[in-house]
Amino acid sequence: MADKIATREAYGKALEEFGAVYPDLVVLDADLAAATKTGIFKKAYPDRFFDCGIAENNMIGVAVGLSLTGKIPFASSFAMFAAGRSFEQVRNSVGYPHCNVKIGATHAGITVGEDGATHQCCEDIALMRTIPGMVILNPADGVEARLAVKAAIEYKGPVYLRFGRMAVPYVYGDDYKFEIGKASVLADGDDVAIMATGIEVEQALAARELLAADGVSAAVVNISTIKPLDRETVTAMAKKCGAVVTCEEHTVIGGLGAAVCETLAETCPVPVLRVGVDDVFGRSGPAKELVSYFGLDAAAIADRAKRATALK
Repeated sequence: MADKIATREAYGKALEEFGAVYPDLVVLDADLAAATKTGIFKKAYPDRFFDCGIAENNMIGVAVGLSLTGKIPFASSFAMFAAGRSFEQVRNSVGYPHCNVKIGATHAGITVGEDGATHQCCEDIALMRTIPGMVILNPADGVEARLAVKAAIEYKGPVYLRFGRMAVPYVYGDDYKFEIGKASVLADGDDVAIMATGIEVEQALAARELLAADGVSAAVVNISTIKPLDRETVTAMAKKCGAVVTCEEHTVIGGLGAAVCETLAETCPVPVLRVGVDDVFGRSGPAKELVSYFGLDAAAIADRAKRATALK
């Protein structure tokens, strides 16, 4: 097994794998199968793959129709198009009738890199959170991405799956058990709880090491299910540590940070500082450099964690 894999690639491989197990699984794409990695499924099951062309809104409508015939459709495109361009179709045609449609959104966040601000979707989680009944999954690594696909197939209802372009290291082993709605405590600590999602889980674990060198004990929690949020674990970790930092490759408006703050305002008010893209658009550049530029790297997380502990 390679040291790193992009979650979008794990997504494509999972579709191929589970295509043999679930004969009703079908995949749709909007002329981006090579990038979204749904082409892996297409090669294995050409009769169950539908290229809808550069017509994302129509693709969502086709997926709804297929779901009403008993199929399990995965409609895939870049997050900017799947969540942004197609928001009305997702809201009215998928969400409102609670159709069994899965949206595989790849190339999310700023790590799309040189494609620039127009393609760097940092608003998709916020958009999908507003749709009643929509499940939102943002896996941290290839193992979790595979299991998230399986969980989405078995779940009856709409699911938004968020995948990245950049390869990330493995966080989990083959014994990991994934469950929709459950957070995962990766490391325990007493001074601050770092709650991360997606590619930021890697950065949060690295930040924990930096903090340990300064005598700060940090817990790290992977929140791969952003909706429904694991309120029990979020509250328990906040009570234990007394301070929280949230980390996401997404705008600080309406995403994981907002979901955690909304929960803790009701259950356990503690200082919460958010790491994410501030109220700005992305910009073109190498993915790793953008992570640092936008303050999403381990050093920035560690600094924010120290500030959070000082607020207790």
